[in-house]
Order: sequence, then C-alpha cells, then structure tokens
Amino acid sequence: MFSSTYLSLYKLGYIGQLSCSIGSCETVQMSKWATFLGLPVAAWGVVYYLIVLATAVAGTLPAFTENRRLSAVLLAEAIAGFLFSAYLTSLEAFVIHAYCIYCLSSAAIVTLILIASVLDYRELRPLHPSAGLGRVIQP
Repeated sequence: MFSSTYLSLYKLGYIGQLSCSIGSCETVQMSKWATFLGLPVAAWGVVYYLIVLATAVAGTLPAFTENRRLSAVLLAEAIAGFLFSAYLTSLEAFVIHAYCIYCLSSAAIVTLILIASVLDYRELRPLHPSAGLGRVIQP
C-alpha cells in the first residue's frame, strides 16, 4: 500500500522525482498506461490494498473466522488483483519496454495475497447439508 501511495503522489504531482535505483520507474509512470479511468493506476492499487486489508481483517473477527463466503470474497479480490497486475506487467514487458521496481514489487505482493487467499479458502471445509448451519464435518 505504501509503494502505491508513493507512486500515486508522484503521478499526481506531489513528489517531484521518483527514487528508483532499479528499473525505469519514470518511463512506466509517465506512459499512457499509468492512468486508468482517469486516476493513476497506483491510486487504484491503494484502493485495492485497502479493500483486501479490510476483508482480511474482517476474516479474523470471531464471527467470521469460519465464514466460507468471506473467504471466497477475499479469493475473488485476490484473483482480480492478480489478473490486473499480470496485465500491467505484460504492458511493461511488451508495450512500454520498461520496468518499474515498485510495480513489480506490487505484482509479487498481489501474487502472495493470491496464494494466501487460496490456502485460506481451501482450509475451510464445506458445510455438510445435514450438519446444520455453522457446523463443519470433520473427516
């Protein structure tokens, strides 16, 4: 979330120069692909990370720790983030021909979020229809 905020502040003109020792961050950030629906892509990243954080924190509340639906929501968010990051990374590779270390770091983090959400979703066993609401059948 911090790197997305940093890149958003740069793209919006609040930071004059990017500190990017690896890659071509400014080339990527100044490309036409760095804006999506009128906002910097990095700003969408901030919103995405906040939504994922809120969903994950909600999943730790006692009322939701065994909630398969909430786990499915987190998984759907992770899949959407992963696909969008893959799209953006492919633009860096095949269209812009430049890489941003912050963007690649974000793609790696989104991949880890996807892996963690898949593991979380698989951990919750489906409810057996005759077990009653909220009871999990153990093998």
